[in-house]
Amino acid sequence: MEIHYGPLDGIMEDFKIRFLVQEPMAPYTTFKIGGPADRMIFPETEEQFSIVKDILDEYEYPWILLGNGSNILVPDEGIRGVAVCLSGDFKKVELLPDGRTLRAGAGASLASLCACARENGLTGLEFAWGIPGTVGGAIYMNAGAYGGEMKDVIARVDHYDKIGCPCTTPACELSFSYRRSCFMDRYDVITGAEFTLAPGDPFQIAAKMDELMARRKEKQPYDMPSAGSVFKRPANGYASAMIEQCGLKGRRVGGAQVSEKHAGFIVNTGGATCKDVRELIGIVQETVKAQTGTELACEVNVLEEKLWDYFE
Repeated sequence: MEIHYGPLDGIMEDFKIRFLVQEPMAPYTTFKIGGPADRMIFPETEEQFSIVKDILDEYEYPWILLGNGSNILVPDEGIRGVAVCLSGDFKKVELLPDGRTLRAGAGASLASLCACARENGLTGLEFAWGIPGTVGGAIYMNAGAYGGEMKDVIARVDHYDKIGCPCTTPACELSFSYRRSCFMDRYDVITGAEFTLAPGDPFQIAAKMDELMARRKEKQPYDMPSAGSVFKRPANGYASAMIEQCGLKGRRVGGAQVSEKHAGFIVNTGGATCKDVRELIGIVQETVKAQTGTELACEVNVLEEKLWDYFE
């Protein structure tokens, strides 16, 4: 299937929406792996995003929404399709007049959201300090750590539904569960959210964030490219403990390695390819299944080269 990008390129140029052609995706992912996307588009306002979505839908271009790239693995060949990166206004975080609600665009980093909460003496987001993702991605998968989850602090989410209508939905209607939300089963696009937090002492909030960050750095391979925890927590224990029990800590395929610091992570030791990582994931799953009877579900979103196959 050949994709003709003439109409898309023309509209982007007419409306002065930034886009790149055959842009390598490795720099846009925390794994630092991945070949070029046919097009990368960077809408900066709601108006620009609406234009982009309309043209993508009208011409049926295959596309994905790319956040911080912290939970994806991109093929070495790249992707035949469009990667949309929310920029500009979508990266903003602001305190609303009630003094306890933060509004953030889906492209904002969790770090900037947490920092805004800390600076305004609002508690509830300490658990998210150090999670390397965007607000949109964290909502999509209900990211969490250290006893907290996004569902605990989200008030409402702004999104476009599958037919392109802007919507705002309260958190109670988004079917949040462990590392899931209803957005995983829909074609909606998250554009922003509001978070209701509680007043707290800024010094205590900062101290808690420092404590959790220190724990992360002590236990996790923060100094090496990865996509975070590779496997979902199974019902009968912890994936990292099972992987270590099976003697897989330090196991390598090419430049990919089961972290020697935390067996739940696969790291890029330098020059790792998507093929290396996928092969290593398969080895871990097969070995753990054979030795423990547990099937480890992959938490990393592994893209296919042909996006139209991936999303069918």
